[in-house]
Amino acid sequence: MVLSEPGLCWFGGAGSLAQARQLLVDDKPDVAVIDLGLPDGDGSELIAELASQEPPVFALVATVFGDEAHVIRAIESGARGYLLKDSTPAEFARAINLVHQGGAPLSPHIAKHLLARLAPPTPRPPVNEPDTLTEREIDILTRIAQGFTVGETAEHLHISAHTAATHIKNIYSKMAVSNRVQAVNQARLRGLIR
Repeated sequence: MVLSEPGLCWFGGAGSLAQARQLLVDDKPDVAVIDLGLPDGDGSELIAELASQEPPVFALVATVFGDEAHVIRAIESGARGYLLKDSTPAEFARAINLVHQGGAPLSPHIAKHLLARLAPPTPRPPVNEPDTLTEREIDILTRIAQGFTVGETAEHLHISAHTAATHIKNIYSKMAVSNRVQAVNQARLRGLIR
C-alpha cells in the first residue's frame, strides 16, 4: 500500500471539491493526489487553486480519464504528474516522491498523448505544385543525367522522341532552367535524382 512507503505521510482524503478545499484549509501537504471526476466539479479547478498558492501545493492526478482533453486541461491547470488509476501502488508511491522532488511522472498512455500533441506535423506531399516533376519527368531526367540522348531515353521508356522532348521542355519550365546540365543539377539539389 502507498501509505506504508517510508517518507510518505497521509493527511486525509476527500470525496468532493468542497471537502478537499476544507481539508486543505487546515493542512498544507507537499503533494496532493487529485482525481478529476469529482461529484461537485472537475479536479482541475482544485489543481489550479493549489498551483496559485504560496507556497504551491504540487498536484498529482490519479484518475480513470486518459483522454487528451482531460490530460491537457489538468496539465494546463498546473498538475505536476498524471497517472491512471490502473497504476500499481508502487508506481503511485514513486510518482508522489518524484512530484515532491520536482519530477513529472506520467503514465505511458498519457505520455503518448502529449508526444502526439507536441510532435511537429507530418509533412504532406505537395499537391500539384507547378514545379513538381511527374514520375515520367523524373524517369526522363534520370536517363538524361546518366548520359543518354533524348532518342535513347524515348526508346528505353517506350515513348516517341517527340513526347520525350516535350517532357524535357516541361522540366525546363518547372525548374526554371534553360539546358540539360542545369536541369540535372537542380534535380540533384532538390533530391529528385542521384
